[in-house]
Amino acid sequence: MADEHDEYPEFFLHLPNGGPVARGRQTDEMGTNGSRKFVLSPGQPVRADVVPSFATRVPSAHRLREKLIAEERIGPSETWPDWLETKAEITFNSPSEAAAVLKGRSTNGWTSWKTQDGHPLADYMPSMGWGPARTWLVRGSHGSGPDPVKELWLPQGRVTLAASRLRPGVEQGITKDKLRTFVLEDYGATLTYSQQQDLVEELHAFLSRMSPGDTVCTLSESLLYVGEITGEAQQTDSDDLRSSLSRPVDWGETGYTYAELPEDLQQKLHSRHDVVDLTSVQSVIEGLGLTDEELADEAEAMERDPGGEHPALTARRELELPIPSRALAAELHVHDVEWLREVRDLLWDEKQLVLYGPPGTGKTYLAMKLAEALGGGPEQARVKLVQFHPAYAYEDFFEGFRPREHPETGEVAFRLTPGPLRELADLADREGSRHIPHFLIIDEINRANLAKVFGELYFLLEYRKRSVRLTYSDDDFALPANLFVIGTMNTADRSIALVDAAMRRRFAFVELSPRTEPTSGLLRRWLAAEGRHAEPADLLDALNARIDDPDFRIGPSYLMKKSVYREGGLDRTWRTKILPLLAEHHYGAGVDIERRYGLTALRRALRATDATDTPGAPDTPGATDTPDVSA
Repeated sequence: MADEHDEYPEFFLHLPNGGPVARGRQTDEMGTNGSRKFVLSPGQPVRADVVPSFATRVPSAHRLREKLIAEERIGPSETWPDWLETKAEITFNSPSEAAAVLKGRSTNGWTSWKTQDGHPLADYMPSMGWGPARTWLVRGSHGSGPDPVKELWLPQGRVTLAASRLRPGVEQGITKDKLRTFVLEDYGATLTYSQQQDLVEELHAFLSRMSPGDTVCTLSESLLYVGEITGEAQQTDSDDLRSSLSRPVDWGETGYTYAELPEDLQQKLHSRHDVVDLTSVQSVIEGLGLTDEELADEAEAMERDPGGEHPALTARRELELPIPSRALAAELHVHDVEWLREVRDLLWDEKQLVLYGPPGTGKTYLAMKLAEALGGGPEQARVKLVQFHPAYAYEDFFEGFRPREHPETGEVAFRLTPGPLRELADLADREGSRHIPHFLIIDEINRANLAKVFGELYFLLEYRKRSVRLTYSDDDFALPANLFVIGTMNTADRSIALVDAAMRRRFAFVELSPRTEPTSGLLRRWLAAEGRHAEPADLLDALNARIDDPDFRIGPSYLMKKSVYREGGLDRTWRTKILPLLAEHHYGAGVDIERRYGLTALRRALRATDATDTPGAPDTPGATDTPDVSA
């Protein structure tokens, strides 16, 4: 038997927590599940206990371990105290099965068994890549006809992919370019161009990207089943259109109810493709069916950093938006912390919110500060700001083809380039980040053609648990639950009445207006905090009292700058910032802007009001001499 192993070196497996090292041999003989057998000689160390998920994650390896212990082919070690060891030569169906029995947990044997100089077993297998284990969804049923999951996959320990017209002899590890040629020639006019491209991607994933040791999932009768790929891909000559390609799988015995799965996993499972890479939610799948305590015990038993947390526990952390504090309200000079908390609650419930009002009401500043506070502070917050304008398009906002220079050749070509929303969504969707809120702030959201900018993403703003097929990349995309959108809308540019019903339905609207709190008293509170005289607040109130259209009333932020309070600063700000806005508003109406809204006119009016309100003030024409502002 030794002769058939001569082409393979000896492989070593380091047992957990600084334990001893086991040795084993790879064979070319195929096991009962379609993988290659692996042999352990007597005297190899075996861990004494197992992780909590072992029996459900890899039930066949768990049953085999229990059987080997019962048969005393594995027993107490005479070499390593508190360890077990093999008492006879044992042949396993696969390297992963051998590693799982020794380690007492699910293990990718193709990468954990290594030569003395550190090369993994996968390096010695034909057409097999290796690397970090990935997780896949393979669909077996589409709602009609026989269900291969219950009839074939689970009882026979395999997963299949329909490829009835694909020529025989297609090898594992085939390149996507060759597959594209084969699909074009073998399927011809039976598929549209788009269907051909989808099939190429799915076949390439099944044949070349999947590896033994990867996790595979499937759905049947609203239950999610999870297993481990244990061997290489095989092509069969079956008449069954759903079983042309096959891989051996060690399926878990538990099905998880779809409706009870975490939302981010449901999003990924909603993909329209038959083969989907689920690696981004791999840690979520690892935690299915286990309590927090079991995951903590499992993390301690696995080769992780001391005190490290199981990735499934990190993925399980709840997304939270902190409750705004009174200190934040004081910092923002908001009249009542309950107003801030209501804004936070609206954002939590709706995921999208628009702050709207006249210019200068602090919409963008409030959006930035609120996002930073809810995201854990300015150092921690994931905040991206974009500004819409009439020329802004979907390609700018989400993704599109743009000229890009190749970093090595210098050649300029059109390449698919992500926009700010795609970049932030991908960041928010990373493993370990889904419990952290991310914020996209869209300044002047009403200045762009929203239907044109959002495209098919409009649907996702309302249906966060669903995914859509993207226009350019053809990917399935869903908005992460931890991505929040805050828009600002200047009502002087375009009235809120012009916003279409689709946007109203998808966003909560919060008004920031000089006529209502927190904006109406904002400048007065800021001046008091700065130790300044209240005259600018009085002037602003008097100004807004003369503006009939509430969309054109002036916000306090123009007067909340240090430059306003240098010598001559208030006059400069009034002449160069405020009066031009009002001149544009009254353009062509024949209004004398200076006489009606100038500082001199307003101060005169305030003095007259003070004189009238003062007891015993003389009732003389000079005391009430105010300019005519009716023009």
